[in-house]
Amino acid sequence: MLTFEEKLEIMESFPELRRKDVSLGRVNFHYEESVHDKTTVVYHLHPNGNGFVYAELIENKNYLTDHKGMVNIRDFTEQQIRSIIKESIESLSESTFEEIWVNHEKQELRLVYDFDLWNIYADDMLDGTFPTYNGAANYLEQEGFARK
Repeated sequence: MLTFEEKLEIMESFPELRRKDVSLGRVNFHYEESVHDKTTVVYHLHPNGNGFVYAELIENKNYLTDHKGMVNIRDFTEQQIRSIIKESIESLSESTFEEIWVNHEKQELRLVYDFDLWNIYADDMLDGTFPTYNGAANYLEQEGFARK
């Protein structure tokens, strides 16, 4: 396992990230240029080596995320940490974000980030518009849809 200092050094090597010291010696790193409401890339990196990286929006992710979209990086190697941070930053940078959501009847809706709004489309028909990703995702979940 990498030490706290080694992990800090990796995270500080990303010029896009801004360090924010928080309570109990923990450190967060933010991507302030995010096109999403979410700016935290690294969450609660702790002196004991524990910490989390935001991975919910990473396409083709092979990461097990918690309910906040975070991945625990406690036992990640340097290469794994660099890779997930790079992917996280890229996922927060995409201005043409699109997700497919499907219900139990195999009906599909597209969630698209467009002009600072989150639009839901059924084929080419606009079904709804939301100011935040979470608002759109909550609506889709309430309607029985899940990310494909």
